[in-house]
Amino acid sequence: MTEEIIIAGFGGQGVLSMGKILAYSGIMQDQEVSWMPSYGPEMRGGTANVTVILSDARISSPYLKVFDSAIILNQQSMDKFEESVKPGGILLYDPNGISHHPTRTDISIYQIEGNKLASEMGNKKIFNMVILGGFLKIKPIVKLDNVLEGLKKSLPERYHHLLPINEEAITKGMNKVFLIKIENGVFV
Repeated sequence: MTEEIIIAGFGGQGVLSMGKILAYSGIMQDQEVSWMPSYGPEMRGGTANVTVILSDARISSPYLKVFDSAIILNQQSMDKFEESVKPGGILLYDPNGISHHPTRTDISIYQIEGNKLASEMGNKKIFNMVILGGFLKIKPIVKLDNVLEGLKKSLPERYHHLLPINEEAITKGMNKVFLIKIENGVFV
């Protein structure tokens, strides 16, 4: 099994940490892992993306042009990466701030209102965990226990009191992701 993932959005949305948690989870499952971040010099508010590869075999290169899965969190990333999903792959996105929704019919498209759900839970910083939960519902490529351990490893100890709300956010995301059906370039 090899899963090649792109996670893309604005800096400050937790894009890189979401990828790091997936990478830690893969390591704990004895998988080969690649985590390759890319972000502009402005960081928060600028574009950011991370390529994560999880595999049972050696990874020949962390550089990819096409992906099995894309997690898209802003319009610029949708414009850049929608066409980079392999036919038969998946695209998961948050519709907040998306003006041109995906239209491909050769991939599975899922939507999750991560921004809205995080606001309803009273903490916008858990947005990325809501999204990660949605992704893991669609593609359970790592065990939830390993994700929670990866979250613990990536959060500084002074924030460990936030682990329960992050776990709750992952569960919320798992329950609130849904498949979008597109016919003739429009939602059905």
